[in-house]
Amino acid sequence: MPSRLFGYPASLLLFLLLSLSVYAQHPVRIACVGNSITYGATLTNREQDSYPSQLQRLLGTGYEVLNFGVSGRTLLRDTPSAYTATNQYQEALKSNPNVVFIKLGTNDSRLPYRLKIDQFVSDYKSLIQSFKTLPTNPRIVLLLPVTSFLTDTTRQTDVAIRKLIIPRIRQVAFEEKLELIDLHALTVTDSLLFPDKLHPSAPVMTTIAKRLYEAVTMKTQANFDIFTKIKEPTTVSSFYGYDCADFTFQGRACKVVKPRVVAAGKPWIWRARFWGHEPQTDIALLDRGFHVVYCDVAELFGNAEAVALWNKFYKYMNKAGLADKVCLEGMSRGGIYAYNWAIENPKKVACVYVDAPVLDLKSWPGGKGKSKGSSSDWEIFKKDYGFSSEEEALQFKGNPLDRVAQIVKGISRCYMSWVTPMRPYPSAKTLNHLKNRLWSWVDVSRLFINPE
Repeated sequence: MPSRLFGYPASLLLFLLLSLSVYAQHPVRIACVGNSITYGATLTNREQDSYPSQLQRLLGTGYEVLNFGVSGRTLLRDTPSAYTATNQYQEALKSNPNVVFIKLGTNDSRLPYRLKIDQFVSDYKSLIQSFKTLPTNPRIVLLLPVTSFLTDTTRQTDVAIRKLIIPRIRQVAFEEKLELIDLHALTVTDSLLFPDKLHPSAPVMTTIAKRLYEAVTMKTQANFDIFTKIKEPTTVSSFYGYDCADFTFQGRACKVVKPRVVAAGKPWIWRARFWGHEPQTDIALLDRGFHVVYCDVAELFGNAEAVALWNKFYKYMNKAGLADKVCLEGMSRGGIYAYNWAIENPKKVACVYVDAPVLDLKSWPGGKGKSKGSSSDWEIFKKDYGFSSEEEALQFKGNPLDRVAQIVKGISRCYMSWVTPMRPYPSAKTLNHLKNRLWSWVDVSRLFINPE
């Protein structure tokens, strides 16, 4: 009779133990493909401070991070400096990676290489295909170039990177349905940390490594595609490299942008107004697994009709699978919509983020304060709220300044940030007034105020 242990054949247990042992000997292999910035050029201690090396330390055992960066190389194939002509490229393929980070494009922005920029997309797709066909079926992530602070227009200037390279990488990501990580936005304020204006110093490498660490270790929601939950006819286009579905709901134009990898819990941010204007926050959250949604209720100035429409849209998105609590994003007059909906639905709000918000409709569009206002929008506002006279409109008490206690009612923790623009509204006095009212109710993380 075959020997048995804990009721199972000993041979089966031995097989399982050997299998686990073999598995433990194969860590997740990450290939960092790139140019001199990946390689770690100009760093005093490249082996210690390059972002692949720092990523290895952050991830620890269970991962093997390999640096296949080569200085001066282009993604373009038809150049004397093509990355695909290097030994490191062949080694990257032979490493059979589980994850591939591709950071190329900076050198393609300089002369004379930028003259061949029309080949960039097809060459990038060819590079991607060479990794897609590997037996490991690796996860491929495209990294946007870091910011350049060079001023010599024959070299890798930031203007060339932003206009020629980044849009093409986003196009490739959209067409190949690949993840993106925006290193450009991550480094745009770090000019003092680029000693030669092109290559990052060790602290910037740390920032990059931490961002990649987040991407590798992020908890995700598998097998979720919100587009399959939208019953209305949709048109899909690119929103900075991400899939954006346009459709009509309750007679209103709506949009849903889905991330390549959905974060656990299926978080989402709801843009209240001015779709696509200053999209940095939306892009950053898409990179991190958020959905971005929009339901156009212009121009109702956050009145009861607008709130009712949004109630229906929230129900639709929540039923489609998005989280019970949503982040509200209010740009300019979008702040009125965000605040008014939050007042009616405090338990459905994760946080409110406002940028240059309208806080007093009598100031704008009313023009009753320092703001010039807008007479045409003021008339729309009066119609939206059913005011038949100027005197009646001036008695309006539905501004965020008037409803602070209601804004925070039922919200256990609220993150709010104001960034005032260089225009008459809202004034520093108005923002400080709101800040002082909020202080005893809510954790105000940041308040940026331009001096009057």
